[in-house]
Amino acid sequence: MKLRIKALALSFLALSACDEFLEKPPLDSLTDETYWTSESNVRSFSWGFYTAYFSGYGSGYTWGKFFSGETLNDDFAPASPTQFRRTVPTAASSSYWNFTYVRKANIYLNRIQTVPMEEEAILHWSGVARFFRALEYHDLVKQFGEVPWYDEELSETDEETLYKPRDSREYVMDRVLEDFEFAMENVRIDDGNDGQTVNRAVVLAFMSRIFLYEGTWQKYHNDNTEKAKEYLEASKTAAMELINSGAYSLGNYREVFNSLNLTGNPEVILFRHYEPGILTHALNSYNNMEPQTGVSKDAIESYLLADGLPIGLSPLYQGDQGIDKVMANRDPRIYETLVTDELRLNGIASNYSTTGYSTHKFLNEVIKDEPEGSSNLNYTDSPVLRYGEVLMNYAEAAAELGTVGGASLTQSDLDMSINVLRDRPGVMLPHLEVLGDDAAVNGVAYDDPARDPGIPSLIWEIRRERRIELMMEGFRTDDLMRWEKLEYTDTQENSDINRGAWIRRVDYPELQSSVTLTDGEEGYIIPATAAVSQRLFEDPKVYLDPVPLDQITLYNQHGVTLTQNPGW
Repeated sequence: MKLRIKALALSFLALSACDEFLEKPPLDSLTDETYWTSESNVRSFSWGFYTAYFSGYGSGYTWGKFFSGETLNDDFAPASPTQFRRTVPTAASSSYWNFTYVRKANIYLNRIQTVPMEEEAILHWSGVARFFRALEYHDLVKQFGEVPWYDEELSETDEETLYKPRDSREYVMDRVLEDFEFAMENVRIDDGNDGQTVNRAVVLAFMSRIFLYEGTWQKYHNDNTEKAKEYLEASKTAAMELINSGAYSLGNYREVFNSLNLTGNPEVILFRHYEPGILTHALNSYNNMEPQTGVSKDAIESYLLADGLPIGLSPLYQGDQGIDKVMANRDPRIYETLVTDELRLNGIASNYSTTGYSTHKFLNEVIKDEPEGSSNLNYTDSPVLRYGEVLMNYAEAAAELGTVGGASLTQSDLDMSINVLRDRPGVMLPHLEVLGDDAAVNGVAYDDPARDPGIPSLIWEIRRERRIELMMEGFRTDDLMRWEKLEYTDTQENSDINRGAWIRRVDYPELQSSVTLTDGEEGYIIPATAAVSQRLFEDPKVYLDPVPLDQITLYNQHGVTLTQNPGW
């Protein structure tokens, strides 16, 4: 494996989440020998990790995972669906099989020990360094499964270590857990500028996310209930500690995503701050002026009715023939997420959606008609971590633990997680209840007719709640990956993810002829019509990416076998 080792870079003060990140020191006066002299410099070095892991709404015309930044799932119905990887890359690159940030974190951790600081500061910043190393290894494990573990700075001449075989997934994630446990114990509860710097709450929130991912992966992919239990316990414990701290609460749902400044928002654990003319993005404009990749019929139908029941059971459901009927009596989060009073159709609206259903979750109404509300000049702040996700992480970890030998899910677990979300101001849905092994509402058990028969009803409802609460926030693809449910994304097997709103062509004389409906002159919009554009899930090998061919060759040249992932 070629690590692409680079000299210690001092370009870490590029634009990032805080105004402090915008100040650059005189680069010609800094060297590896002279830089590590103060806690201030140690802090400045940490900014170099922020944009890699806390990208928020991105910058310019590129946003992170929000909205259609990740469309290989069942939430969106694009005209040209993202396809599964089909070929093995010939070479590693800056974004593929790359260990630059592992090396950077190890250098950081090593240099921190040499800085003249109090022991508390050394422990805090060591925790920050190990936290970032853990984030990078989680990303690598998600992508490749097994990867070599490095916990020290390597020399280019240390070929024996450079070309070591891949370590097992469990070994690497055990080390990641150790890094998180160290960070949880040593990173400061408050490090100033709350909401824009790594503190203990940030560590706990990411810990709840990452070990929910790994615990469910171990259960569904590896059938390793022992590791699943260990990692799910870590997720639940981290989430519980954050919940019990009482530091966060829920307010208005949409304000988390469309505010000009998230400072002081009671739900936001970490956010990226934007400034007009300095650091801006284009997501607000995409939610207002541009054609959109539309939300799928499948996603629309996952929203509950106001009585807490799914569309297949609730007497409140009025059907889907017309936007008014679709939006009647629904979970109020649908109104905060989607435009409720019109369909935006190709040929009629310049800001049309591929499905007719348009989103406004990220739209700030105050600046939408101003220059800063258009193009790539938007400056709404972006959440990076929010309390709503932590509550969902707790609920799912608690439910899954009961299936791998841990404590069974209780009503108390739901009341401190999902039902807090349902009690959010402006939402106020009936509580989800445990009734034996079944989901219930208002004391009556129910079973969604659309439930995947392989998923117990309570876990099905918890997954539904997660999908709705986190809609368009970049989680759905990862969720389907860890649940081993990529078959949901097959546009032929699950046709509702290639369907939009129901319309009659006669009602829309200006509708583009290129808009295809299921029954010719009326029916559901079909965004992707070409046979070659259908996304087919045909091989489970796509749950992991392949190792690039040049790395396998390079290993062989050094007498070491670098194994390829199954199926590739």
